[in-house]
Parts: sequence; structure tokens; C-alpha cells
Amino acid sequence: MIALSLSEIARAVGGELRLHGDATPETTVSGDVDTDSRAIGAGGVFVAKPGEVTDGHLFVGRAVAQGAVLALVERIVDEPVTQIVVPDVVRAIADLAREVVARVRALGALQVVGITGSNGKTTTKNMLATILREEGETVAPVGSYNNAVGAPLTMLRVTESTRYLVCEFGADASGQIARLAGLVTPDVGVVLMVGMAHAGGFGGIEATVRAKSELVSAIRPGGTAVLNADDARVAGMASIARERGLAVRWFGESESADVRAAELDVTASGTHSVVTAAGERLPLHLRVLGGHHIKNALAAATAAMALGVRFSDAIARLETVELAERWRMQVMGSDRVRIINDAYNASPDSMQAALRTLAQITGEGERMVAVLGAMSELGEHAVDEHNKIGLLAVRLRIPRIVVVGQEARALYLAAVAEGSWNDEAVFFADADAAYDYLAGELRDGDRVLVKSSNSAGLRFLGDRLGESFS
Repeated sequence: MIALSLSEIARAVGGELRLHGDATPETTVSGDVDTDSRAIGAGGVFVAKPGEVTDGHLFVGRAVAQGAVLALVERIVDEPVTQIVVPDVVRAIADLAREVVARVRALGALQVVGITGSNGKTTTKNMLATILREEGETVAPVGSYNNAVGAPLTMLRVTESTRYLVCEFGADASGQIARLAGLVTPDVGVVLMVGMAHAGGFGGIEATVRAKSELVSAIRPGGTAVLNADDARVAGMASIARERGLAVRWFGESESADVRAAELDVTASGTHSVVTAAGERLPLHLRVLGGHHIKNALAAATAAMALGVRFSDAIARLETVELAERWRMQVMGSDRVRIINDAYNASPDSMQAALRTLAQITGEGERMVAVLGAMSELGEHAVDEHNKIGLLAVRLRIPRIVVVGQEARALYLAAVAEGSWNDEAVFFADADAAYDYLAGELRDGDRVLVKSSNSAGLRFLGDRLGESFS
């Protein structure tokens, strides 16, 4: 965080300053800000966030021992540290992030990119950050820091020398993206796609469209909206951009896209394509597994070009990206038994893409194995969407379908009804039982996809399998 006095921080968050020791209102603080006491370092700011399981106020002492010099709290804690008392610490870090970004922006060099979409946010964020780091100091989220806590914590990492801030905006209800994007008013806003992810929370697909379009509405005047030309729901957001006088740049496979890909060839080593932009055609070998990630690469390149990066530089840097993120199409195991651990998140769209990738990369003499868990936050659509995945798995002729967890049982039943008999589809109530089965079932030449939402916990099953067959 940039250096601010204690009084400046208190004003920014609207809190009551309670000094300790030698601290005065003019004492400056410039350490990292975090809600995890274990991550606090010397000079840090600890945010005592109440949680569902525990309460950050219980860990202020630990944060002080780690070097914290300031705690944001909702009630005074009997610990030897200066504290700022606020009604809501989550709102406080958002207010502090707005202040910090505004001050750095005023210096004239900082440019901000916001990314949203039902799928692909984290992958695109990592790709874009890889491109931009060669241009100047870049701050981007760690993992999927895209919610009301993670996004502001990322913003607070900017310094006076930061040239690019890449923000990832997730949401499971309307208004959330507007609030987060409103903290930084991005220069460039990227909308990847609109799908069924979180549809239960939003109340349906049309509500999801409106929620994702909040990013376009938050782009600063004179900015650029980067939109998916292949997604009609995203394409419709161009009208919002134009009404606001924003530039619109398109990515996709459509001939109308400003940055487009063609001649896709999906293999076990990545996806080959030819990308066209600004009258130039360049080959791209994307090492991140799965043809669906080409769209994310195009989005990253388009956003980078909107910031002034040369097309050829963007493509060259994309080719250095080997892994989207841990647990996202992460290749594990060995050539003998390859495990693809993609169980950090799952939606109907990403589940379909992962299954199709499994089919595309499995060669002659090799066997496809799909280990599938629940897709969360689908609300009333859950049974229908799990049914569709079960049908797709059978129609892709996947000979071994392993379904894990009661919330995914509809997927198993649909696979059986579609014709996956004689133990081609099996069901297990938990990951331990599934592991015991797979440990004895997998054989040389198997290509194994592990896919589920984070809440299903199959990412750890994928890790166990990867270690066992390494």
C-alpha cells in the first residue's frame, strides 16, 4: 500500500482512530493489508473480518506478533496496537482501496483493467498480467481474488510506480460488480461470456446479463469495452458502451472480431491457431490445455492492445503461459496416466468445454475417464444442467464416468439413462471412496479429467491422483 498517515486512513474509511504507544495521527503506514493474520508482515495492516467459522478479532494479537502496526476492527480489541474502529471492515477496505487507487491515478501513469464473465476470468487475468508485466509494474489478483474482500485487497497493493492494475470481478448477485468496479472506474473493461454460472443467485440468465453489463457501465469516460463477438448476450452490451461514448473492441472467432482466431487444432500439448489483428496474421501455440482458453487469450490480447501493447508482443508473451492457475486444467500424473485437475470451479459451460477437451486430446489406444462432481449455485436449474452434462459425457463416448457427491447424482442418473451401463458410469458418495476405486481402476493410457465446483472438493482428489500416478 502507498504510504498514508493514520489520520488519512481513518478519514478514508470513516473510522474512529484509537492510538497506541508512540503512534500519532501523522504516523505513516505503508505495509501490506490483509485479512489473514498469517500473511501479515512488518508494518502491515490487519483487517479483523468476522467470518462464518471464526472471527478475525480473535487473531489481532497474532497479527501484532507478525508485525502489524494497525488493525481495522469493528470493536476495540485488548491488544497492543493502534486500531481504527469502523461499522463494517469489508466496506472499510473498499473505501481505503478507492482512496489509494485514486491517489495513484492522480500521478498520471496508472491504467486499470476490469475483467468479468461467467467463466475464464482468472485465466484471462493471468494471461493479461503476463503480457503487461513486460511493459511495466503490474498488480493482479492472487488466485481468484475477485469478491468484496479479495478485489479491494488487490487494489491496495498498488504503489506510486504501478503502471497497470488488473482487477477480476466476480459476483453472485446484481449490484456487486457495479460496487467493485466503481472503486476504480476501469480504463478497459473485458466481458468474456455470459453463461449459467451463478444463475441461481442472479435469478436467471437475463439477470446474469444485466449483472455482467455493470462492468461496461463502470468504465471511465473515454475508455474501452472489450467484448466477445461470439456471445450474443455479451455483444448486446455494445449498445451500453456506445451510449456512453466508449470505444468497443471485439475478440472471438467471428469475422467481425478485431482480434480473431482461426484454424484451431486442440492437442494434448495445447492449442494451435492463427490469430489476426490490425491486418497482421500470427501463429499462436497456447500451452494452456483446452481449446476454450483461446477465447481467453484473445480477450487478453485485445485488452493489452487497447492499452497500447503491440499485437506481436502480446502473442509472443501468451505463448509463455504454461498454466492458467492451479486446479484449472492442470496437467498432473505422468505420460502413463495423465490427470487433468480442473476442479477449482465448474459451470455448465466450463464442464462442457472440459469434457470436449478430454475427448479431443485422448489419442488412439488411450482411454477417457471423467471424474465429475457438482456444479454449484445453479438454483432451480441444477437438476436440468447436471442432466445435460451426463448426456454429453455419454454422447462423447467416455467409457468411464465417475460421479462423486450426492449433489451430482442427477448427472450419474442421466448418464445411466442415456446408455452408460455395465459400470461404465459409477457413483460414489464421497471423494475418499472415489479415490479407492480409481486407484485400482486406472491403467496405462488413461486420460483422466477431474472436474467440479470448488465446494465439491474434488480438486484435492485430483491432487491425490496426480501424486499417486506421477
